[in-house]
Amino acid sequence: MQDRIEQLRQEFSVKLGQAASKEAVEGLRIEYLGRKGIMRDLLSAMAGLSAEEKPKAGSLVNVFKNEITAAIDAKFKEFSVSDAPAKKAGDFDITMPGIAPGIGHKHPLTQVTEEICQIFVRMGFEIAQGPEVETEYYNFQALNIPKDHPSTDAFDTFFLDLAPHKKNKIDHNWLLRSQTSTVQIRVMEKRKPPLKIIAPGRVFRPDATDASHSFMFHQIEGLLVDKKVTFAELKGALALFASQMFGPGTKTRFRPHFFPFTEPSAEVDISCIICSGRGCRVCSQKGWLEVLGAGMVNPAVFDAVGYDSEKYTGFAFGMGVERLAMLKYGITDIRLFYENDLRFLRQF
Repeated sequence: MQDRIEQLRQEFSVKLGQAASKEAVEGLRIEYLGRKGIMRDLLSAMAGLSAEEKPKAGSLVNVFKNEITAAIDAKFKEFSVSDAPAKKAGDFDITMPGIAPGIGHKHPLTQVTEEICQIFVRMGFEIAQGPEVETEYYNFQALNIPKDHPSTDAFDTFFLDLAPHKKNKIDHNWLLRSQTSTVQIRVMEKRKPPLKIIAPGRVFRPDATDASHSFMFHQIEGLLVDKKVTFAELKGALALFASQMFGPGTKTRFRPHFFPFTEPSAEVDISCIICSGRGCRVCSQKGWLEVLGAGMVNPAVFDAVGYDSEKYTGFAFGMGVERLAMLKYGITDIRLFYENDLRFLRQF
């Protein structure tokens, strides 16, 4: 049996070397491993062996069968590789590992805007939007800022020549809004009290760009109008906002100020979030940080939108998103928000 297997091994080796196609290799597989093939004959021949010879013969047959199976499989693979079309320059190799695309995230100013809005929405405010291109009326006169009032100097911004595009004879001077208070006027013109809104958006002012100023920045203004609204409610709402935005224990301080559209008006400070009010370089050793302006709505603003100023009162406030983001994250230069430097943006 051993001599017979060795003879068949040599014959198989010669035939496999001569096989020039997949069909020839398939023919060898049938000849040796098929139902009526040579391996079947070897197994049948074992029936005439003695009980002592059968184990050794069976082992030799199994080894031979495994050799043939492995050799035929390897020959098939050789033909599969040779039959594959030649790879062209630029072809995509599906066996190569892929490159995972980078996953972006929200800009830090967007994150802070959403956080502020969510705080006031939980208080019952709703978000309102308005156009960035406004008329002087909405940007100034309706907010109790006469055309020749000195306060317009700080807000006169980018005026636009829209004359070629006018479809009516109304003579308006158009400009990029300098505060989102314009949204408050538009909402009050369309709705009656009570109302509670916040108005986020971009605003534009003629400021020279430096570490703390930009000609374009983001602002959020709030307005609440109802009967018997008091200054105490304004203080309560902003104190709650400060504690949720900057952490429990954050104190607020109101200092008298002037805004044409509110009376009385105040600048609102929070206890320094760096030193907890003890005094440090960030707060100039004062223990307080200025964050926003607020006040009771001026009756002249109610008159402009047709509200009865004897019946309704309200409060308004406004804050710069960049200012709050700089305080929250310890950022010292406002220009970093606009440069699209991924090394900076990936930190948030």
